Amino acid sequence: MRRDKGSKERAMNRWLMSILMVCLALLLSGCGGGDADPAPAGEAGATAPAPAPLTIAVIPKGTTHVFWKAVERGAKRAGAEQGVEVLWKGPLKENDRAQQIQVVQQFIAQDVDGIVLAPLDLKALVAPVRSAAEHGIPVVIFDSALDGEPGEDFVSFVATNNRNGGRLAGEELARLMDGQGQTILLRYLVGSASTTNREAGFLEAIGAHEGIGVLVDNRYAGATAGEAKTQALNMIDQIRRADGIFCSNESATYGMLLALRQEALAGTIRFVGFDASPPLVTALRDGEIDALIVQDPQSMGFKAVEALVRHIGGETVEPIIDTGAVLVTGDNMDDPKIKRLLE
Repeated sequence: MRRDKGSKERAMNRWLMSILMVCLALLLSGCGGGDADPAPAGEAGATAPAPAPLTIAVIPKGTTHVFWKAVERGAKRAGAEQGVEVLWKGPLKENDRAQQIQVVQQFIAQDVDGIVLAPLDLKALVAPVRSAAEHGIPVVIFDSALDGEPGEDFVSFVATNNRNGGRLAGEELARLMDGQGQTILLRYLVGSASTTNREAGFLEAIGAHEGIGVLVDNRYAGATAGEAKTQALNMIDQIRRADGIFCSNESATYGMLLALRQEALAGTIRFVGFDASPPLVTALRDGEIDALIVQDPQSMGFKAVEALVRHIGGETVEPIIDTGAVLVTGDNMDDPKIKRLLE
């Protein structure tokens, strides 16, 4: 990697220095002058300072969605198992690029040993990540892509294959519609690489069915469920004409659900969403949502932190790590392997 002399060796050298200091302290405590009295039996000897743990900053896109709380649990579990300190901090809302950039800059100023980042924008966060590398701080990108080459411009990209996830959604919606009818795509946010890829995969899958058309594919939900509900209500006439709907993230799916409920349309239009939260799982069980494409956010947080620690320790890390996604329906949602992803 281009920054091996800086980021990769810097934290490792700090770690080694701490261990050397411990060894020196132990050596000095056992090599006192010949006239010194030995410590009385049973009395504790000198205590050597423990090596300082690595400090890893994990920066999500936001901190309110259920998805990010699951990522946090996974990241902190990895920190506990790897013996590193995990600092969790991100913007409140998932459209606050300026605040996320500021958080990255704060952690660079704190001289953390590494950063795990889910970029809000695939372009806007390029400069902050480059700045981290220039300061010798390695970065793992997770959840959503950043412009650049994994393994070169940053350590690794840990995420769902979002394009495949979008295809899964499109194929399931086409099946539910028997290959006929009109669909609506409610997008998430401009610049969000993860959801853009899901939306592209969805349209690819739908486009393979000559009998299915797309009524709307140029509306964006916004960062919150409230904004998504408003956007859905603004196109309620098109929704009434639709046979199927796809929303590309948790908040967009929930906002659409709220709008459908308000207009007494929930359960009357085929509906596939992305990600899981307690309200969405309840709606799936009740038949208001037909299917959800569900990621493994705990695994994503865990593997991202684990990959960074391995890199700092001198191991080779895969440039792309796929954490997977599955189709969840009312028929399989109680399968133990699936149920774990819904909790």
